[in-house]
Amino acid sequence: MDMANLTWLHGKPGATGVLKANPEDFVVVEDLGFTPDGEGEHLLVNIRKNGCNTQFVADYLAKFAGIHARSVSYAGLKDRHAVTEQWFCLHLPGKESPDLSQFALEGCEVLQAARHLRKLRIGTLKGNEFTLVLRQISDHQEVEQRLQAIAAGGVPNYFGSQRFGRGGNNLTMARRWASDEIRVKERSKRSFYLSASRSALFNLITSQRLANQQHQTVLEGDALQLAGRGSWFVAKAEELATLQQRLDAGELMITAPLPGDGEPGTAGEALAFEQACLVSQPELMALLKRERVEPARRALLLQPQQLQWNWWDDVTVELRFWLPAGSFATSVVREIMQLNSGDAEISE
Repeated sequence: MDMANLTWLHGKPGATGVLKANPEDFVVVEDLGFTPDGEGEHLLVNIRKNGCNTQFVADYLAKFAGIHARSVSYAGLKDRHAVTEQWFCLHLPGKESPDLSQFALEGCEVLQAARHLRKLRIGTLKGNEFTLVLRQISDHQEVEQRLQAIAAGGVPNYFGSQRFGRGGNNLTMARRWASDEIRVKERSKRSFYLSASRSALFNLITSQRLANQQHQTVLEGDALQLAGRGSWFVAKAEELATLQQRLDAGELMITAPLPGDGEPGTAGEALAFEQACLVSQPELMALLKRERVEPARRALLLQPQQLQWNWWDDVTVELRFWLPAGSFATSVVREIMQLNSGDAEISE
């Protein structure tokens, strides 16, 4: 997916800058939202890593503990080219915990470990805390103004380019799969391709909603989410005035679909809008239905929490913010400046 074609909330940035001049310019700390139980057949291990991808560390942990690679899980993938703190889960039924003081992997440090009753699965985290350093900023004043605008109004909740694979390969392969050019048997590839498909469709609908200037206007039949919650309900015509007030007050958020095989959740005017956006993507829609992917909803806009920034000098700014699980720091940076170099692939 070409992120350059997606609508900006605050207009296309005029300023340029560099993200991730080095890994230390991009720090992610995983927030599970709970503390380990202290007992159970699973061992949660918190590791700070630099220059290692998530699966590589998981495989190494499995070998270290003498268990199968499938017995090590994690809540989400984290970027290799960054400093990240994330949790790994080792399934050790009836086994003693390994001596982690002997764990030695270049670029990795064990921060803590504790037993837990349940397996850590993909997505079972509350969010991530980010610390980013943006360098070589071409226009200090514009970036400052955009940061203030983001603090007030948020950013589009787009899936970042890393969701679509290097060079958009996951989406390319999904389209080939959809048209029966290839068969995809490997479970992980199927998951990546289907995820890329529904993410691209979400981005498409969200971008069009912003282009229509309707991202903060409740339509009849909209699926509205309570702020900070996953549940949603459908806006009825007779409630529009009240619901608009609640949206303006920040109590509610408009959602867009992650399409699949099932009802999208909207009705009336909102449903008609979403269907019109998807007319151009029959192959991906057919693939998601064929593979029985369960539909879901996701907020159109993303409000970075605890957003603060500190200018080190006129061309360098440090940002700190927290995002809920599944949201992308690239979506925040994209609204601040255009990247003129560097690797912008960021963890979820």
